[in-house]
Amino acid sequence: MRIALLQTQDQPGSRGPAALDAAARDAAARGARLLVTPELSLTGYALEDPAEVAEPADGPAAAAVSRIAREHGVAVVYGYPEAGEDGAVHNAVRLVGPDGAALADYRKTHLYGTYEAEHYTPGTRLPVQAELDGLRLGLLICYDVEFPEAVRAHALAGTDLLLVPTALMRPYDTVATTLVPARAVESQLYVAYADRVGPEGAFDFAGLSCLAAPDGTVPVRADGRAPALLIGDVDPEVLRASRDRNPYLADRRPELYAH
Repeated sequence: MRIALLQTQDQPGSRGPAALDAAARDAAARGARLLVTPELSLTGYALEDPAEVAEPADGPAAAAVSRIAREHGVAVVYGYPEAGEDGAVHNAVRLVGPDGAALADYRKTHLYGTYEAEHYTPGTRLPVQAELDGLRLGLLICYDVEFPEAVRAHALAGTDLLLVPTALMRPYDTVATTLVPARAVESQLYVAYADRVGPEGAFDFAGLSCLAAPDGTVPVRADGRAPALLIGDVDPEVLRASRDRNPYLADRRPELYAH
């Protein structure tokens, strides 16, 4: 499966479904079947009050993204503040299929720092998965991937490609350069990691978006300086061969480290 990773630099007018439409058009023209965008890609990350722009999972923004996916024939993962049914606000992502149908919804389970803790309620469901073109896709958001337990939960549930919209900040570049590729190897899956880049409000984002493979390679990587649309291939044969060579899941002894 050919996928696209959108690395964005937030600027006035660069948010929302309209900006996503241009990226989806470009991704489809370059042969991508799936477009992965950063955390909170529809609104920007540095929001004074996410509740003011939060929408239900099936709100107007969802309808707009569904039309974009259907028009360009490309699946889309996008992030937004979700207005939950209980009045809570969640840092959420939705995966929409190339036909515009919603395939999966995920709420960030590990909130990062005081800003997120003050504005969002953590999700409670892992793993969240969907099927597309014969691959099992899984969803996490940013800080979630820094917990090996969260990624391992996906691996044990059969995730082949882990989609991680993110807003990694400087000076934590090592998460993108070292930890994300390590997660792909230790749990034997692909990790698609799409970040923001540059300053936004009080935050400075690291960029370094990448596709990390289970064989230890990083087929595509953006730099930490500019927006980009990366194109990479998720190869089921690489996945199968790597799992044969690296039987970490089969050789686990969970009775020794259950807690």
